[in-house]
Amino acid sequence: MKPDLPNTTVDVVVVGYGPTGMSLAALLGQQGLDVVVLERYQGLYNMPRAAAFDDETMRTFQKLGVAEKMLPGTNVQSGYVWVNGNDDVLLDIEFDNPGRCGWPAQYMMYQPHVETVLHELVESLPSVEVRRGSRVSRLDQDASGVTVTAVGPDGTDESVRGRYLVGCDGGNGFVREALGVGLDDYGFFENWLVCDFLLHHEVPCLPTFRQVCNPAEPIAIVNIGPRHHRFSFRLEAQTRRDEATQAEQVWARVAAYLTPDDADLVRTANYTFRSAIADRWRVGRALLAGDAAHQMPPFLAQGMVSGIRDARNLAWKLGMVLAGHPEDLLDSYQEERERHVRFITVKAIELGRVQTMRDVLEAKRRDASMIAARRANKKPDKLVYPALSGGLVSNGGDLFPQGLVSSPDRTALFDDIVGTGWLIVANGVPTLDAVPQGTRAAFAALGGREVAFGFASMFEPADLSDTGGVYGRWFASTGCVAAVVRPDSYVYGLARDPQELVALTKELLGQLAVTT
Repeated sequence: MKPDLPNTTVDVVVVGYGPTGMSLAALLGQQGLDVVVLERYQGLYNMPRAAAFDDETMRTFQKLGVAEKMLPGTNVQSGYVWVNGNDDVLLDIEFDNPGRCGWPAQYMMYQPHVETVLHELVESLPSVEVRRGSRVSRLDQDASGVTVTAVGPDGTDESVRGRYLVGCDGGNGFVREALGVGLDDYGFFENWLVCDFLLHHEVPCLPTFRQVCNPAEPIAIVNIGPRHHRFSFRLEAQTRRDEATQAEQVWARVAAYLTPDDADLVRTANYTFRSAIADRWRVGRALLAGDAAHQMPPFLAQGMVSGIRDARNLAWKLGMVLAGHPEDLLDSYQEERERHVRFITVKAIELGRVQTMRDVLEAKRRDASMIAARRANKKPDKLVYPALSGGLVSNGGDLFPQGLVSSPDRTALFDDIVGTGWLIVANGVPTLDAVPQGTRAAFAALGGREVAFGFASMFEPADLSDTGGVYGRWFASTGCVAAVVRPDSYVYGLARDPQELVALTKELLGQLAVTT
């Protein structure tokens, strides 16, 4: 049943109800945890901000059971093109389909659709309560929880207490400031005009994902889901906002691509892109996620994606701590995620500076170098994000791949057949039998399961066939016979032989203070 407010101490209070807060609330509610979400706005924002998400995000939506519902608000994007001011192609990047998580590597999205799907899911969860129009005004923390004071829709104070609190309330939100957490600012500031259009019909030759690297006026052109398109223009610092956002000015800027006969201008906004990362993501029983913990420019389309990664990393750890496992497990959250976020932030800044060069001579040199590379058939290197390290990672840290597999009953993606949670996945040899029964029982007590390709384990029959060939290639490339996989689908560790699997499993149980 929904938490009875304000008299109940709930498991987690979530402040902020954007994509990060929605995803976190859903992931916590899926575990049966009591959650209260406090959101200062009384309705969904209902305007697009983010433009894209990747296959890892879709895998999270798959876990939540809403992947198929997301599809009507998305377009699968096959590539990303850079051109210069003369429309010469500088770079042509192809996205994998499928990506390593079993879904297309790049989706362009209409964010209001994504948020509506997540909201409907959250509302269906019996242990999650969303409080709209509640503006948080105070946090009081002690050894057993956090008391949150908020001003309700009627202007009166209300109080909610949670064993933990997560601030998902954005870069200018209340929680980080209330916790006294500083920012590591990268000093990146750019002024951009963002213009969104609703198309009346298909517009021939309208780019779907293009960066116009014109030093006179850098432009990003992206589709943001079916029938929606976005143009973003880098502005000079002295440009007046009231002039730049005028409709006639916007139509003049897009005249080479769109006319009022083709589309309606539905939104203009002037944004300052910046990059900053919070010094601390955990203060006692309060944590930060999404833009509250890190802000990055949009050149890699990883802002919303990074927030949902935060939610996926944090949700199962909160669940384990609330179930009695060591509280310092929460310290692994920032330790694992910060390096990943900093890598993306630095790469996004580097990418943005290359794309938006304003010096004409520098831009000519950039163009000549990139055109020469294309003529030499040099394909651009694909960006590979670093593996997780430290925290609750042994010798793994990469995402465990998802491919098509077959059980005796059906053929589907791995997570749909096996599920998510703690897993030992073995590669077609009786590796599991080397693990002592007490250790296996302790692993099973975590909710852990044993999965094998080509044979059945003693604890849970799992006669899987590697239908898509993904796992045969993966095991061959890693040189392991088994892997321990975490509930967020990241690999805790790899075992090259049965003895290493025994040691790896015991190491994990020790870190989680589980006796065998």
